[in-house]
Amino acid sequence: MRAVDDGRLRSGDLGAELGERATLVQFSTAFCAPCRTTRRILDEVAGMVDGVVHVEVDAEANLDLVRRLEIVRTPTVLVLDAGGRIVRRASGAPRKIDVIAALGTAVT
Repeated sequence: MRAVDDGRLRSGDLGAELGERATLVQFSTAFCAPCRTTRRILDEVAGMVDGVVHVEVDAEANLDLVRRLEIVRTPTVLVLDAGGRIVRRASGAPRKIDVIAALGTAVT
């Protein structure tokens, strides 16, 4: 996962409430096989850490947001800190250990 220095996302952008400590945002499409694996991993990690939520965004239904964030493939995962600032970004199915490490950056 690479560090990024973008703007902030809010619950209105995602259609869901942000986590108190961090938010794992997953951009998916209906026929994306790696998206299912990513969903499972992010759900597991969010369940392990208090105040962290997993939000899945349908990329096809949210094209304005996809364009704004320059999402070019699914799955793409964004890790947001408590204020909605994007602190990490990755494309493709992430490894659980990498998601946990990225969360460390977001919740410190």
